Formats: sequence, structure tokens, C-alpha cells
Amino acid sequence: MKEDKKACSAREQFKTMIGGQALIEGIMMRGPEKQAVVVRNPKKGLITKLDPLKKRSGILTWPLIRGLVNFGSSMYSGIQCLMWSAEQADLEEDPEQTEEDGKEATEKQKDKSPSRFEIWLEEKMGSEKFMSVVLSLSLVIGMGFSLLLFFLLPIELGNLFQRLTDCGLVVQHLMEGVLRILIFLFYMIAVSKLKDMRRVFSYHGAEHKTIRCYEARLPLTVENVRSMTRKHPRCGTSFLFVVMTLSVFLFTILSAVLNSLFPAFAALRTDNRLLYNLITMALKILVMLPLVVSVSYEINRLVGRYDNRFTRIMTAPGLWFQNFTTNEPDDSMIEVAIKALEMVLPEEEGEDLW
Repeated sequence: MKEDKKACSAREQFKTMIGGQALIEGIMMRGPEKQAVVVRNPKKGLITKLDPLKKRSGILTWPLIRGLVNFGSSMYSGIQCLMWSAEQADLEEDPEQTEEDGKEATEKQKDKSPSRFEIWLEEKMGSEKFMSVVLSLSLVIGMGFSLLLFFLLPIELGNLFQRLTDCGLVVQHLMEGVLRILIFLFYMIAVSKLKDMRRVFSYHGAEHKTIRCYEARLPLTVENVRSMTRKHPRCGTSFLFVVMTLSVFLFTILSAVLNSLFPAFAALRTDNRLLYNLITMALKILVMLPLVVSVSYEINRLVGRYDNRFTRIMTAPGLWFQNFTTNEPDDSMIEVAIKALEMVLPEEEGEDLW
């Protein structure tokens, strides 16, 4: 693995700002001026979508502020692209299914008559609108689940740790942060084992390999892309890892300061623990999380622009974590990634320099 990393670093000629996101049977690539989405449909082939991007200026490009703006924009466009890819991909057809299995599944589907509820939904909403509603509802439920899993659960476990050990407030919140990172790691590792997510993570690998090939200034062919490593230091996974790690220290400082300055708030820890946890979670999400995201973005820019011992140490945890969030893609996935990247390449060479 170390030899592979060194070889890829030696071939890297420049660092591009072009980044991407794995979707359902597809990939989104975001360049300096355009954003492309390419989805592979088993019946229609490659389905593409190209949108122009607004160029930001002024205060939106200032350090710290630009991180929050880019994060929010990426989250919004990422969700939109994910929903669009789900609509375009044939989710009922398994890409790994053999022809014989496909015929058998088709016969079973013909024999299965829709329920009254399904007929009512089809009549009232239409299939496309219904899919959009289902996806939106799934995103809301997913966000709620994330708050419970990554915020409320670590807080409760931290409280339990404090009661069992009678530790101080700082130690309690440090333990809470460590537990949050561990929960995040175990969650992502468990998700990576799911069959459908393995394909998404394979598209993630294809995205990284293709960008690596482009940065090496090699022709964008399946053969060249296949030889690249699937890990990339400027990956969103590495960014999330920095966010999680930095939040441990900043959240600990915030909690210590609040409890010192506001005794009434500190008293809620024993008088009304649920209210204390909810207020703490709200402050972390609304006040501290934007700061953590902004600082993490600047760190990600720094380690992405330079290649030295310090930046390699900073990116090492994220690169290790990509063992679980990326898989080796097949040739069809690489073709999707190449198409998406080619669609967002700037007209003038160098405009996408990181």
C-alpha cells in the first residue's frame, strides 16, 4: 500500500479543485464552472445532466466564511443529485443479476399485482412525485437518526461515564467526543458491508481513481484509471474525519466555558438532564458546528495544496478510513466517472488548479 501511494504521488503533476460524489449508479463531478451528473441506466445507458455554477465573489470567498458556504452548497447539491440519480437509475434491476435471474425476476414481478394502497398512491401522486416524496421523507428520517446517533447517544454515554467514574466536566466531554468518533467509525464500517452501499462505495472509488489519473496528466482511459489508487487526500471522507476530530476539542471547550459562566445552566445537569442535553446539542449544532466546518475546510485546503510530512500526517487518518468508504470499481463504473469528469473540464488549462 505504501509503495502504491508513493508511486501515485510521483505521477501526480498538479492538484485540481475538481471533486465529486458517488451517487446511486452514478457520479457527480463539480468543476470550477460546471457540475455534471452521470447515471448508468441498464436500459438507457448513460444518462447525463450538466448545470452551470455561479461564481462566488466578495465576502463569500473569505477564509472561514467560504468553508461554511461551500459546505452548505455541496450538501444541498449533493442531496439534489442523489435524488435525481435515484429517479434515473433502474432501482428494481440488479446490475449484478444474470440474464436468467433477470427473466425470473421479471416473471415474478408480472405475477405480483399492486395493492390498493399502491394504486391509490399512483393515481394521486404519480410515480415520479411519489419517489420524490419518499426520498425526501427518507432524508428527514435519516437526519433525525443522525442527530440521535451522533449527538444524543454520545451525550448520554458521556453522562453515564461521568456517573460511573465521577470524572470532571472536561474529561466527560472528551470522552463524549471520542465516543462520537467511535460510533461514526463503526457506523460507516457497518454501512460499507451492505450490498447496495458497496456499489455506491465502488463508484466512490471510481471517482477518486479518475481524478488521480487526471492529476497525473494521463489520458482518461479505463486502463489508465484502473491503475490508480482509489484513495485521495482531498476526499470528503477525510474532511469529515477532520470535522469529527476537531469537534472533540472545540465542543469540550464550549461546554467548559458555558458551565463556568452560567451556573444555572450547569445546574441543569442534575436537575433536568434531558433539557441540559437538548440545549447542549442545539448549541453544538447551531453555534460550534459551523465554526468546526469552517476551520476544517481551511485545513483540508492546506493539506490538499501541499505534500510534505505534516500534510501526510494530517491526511493519514482520512486515507486509512477510505479503506471502508471506497471499493475497487469495475470498468463500467470507471466509464461513468470519466464521462462525468470530462463534462466539467475547464476550457482553459489551469483554471481548475487547486
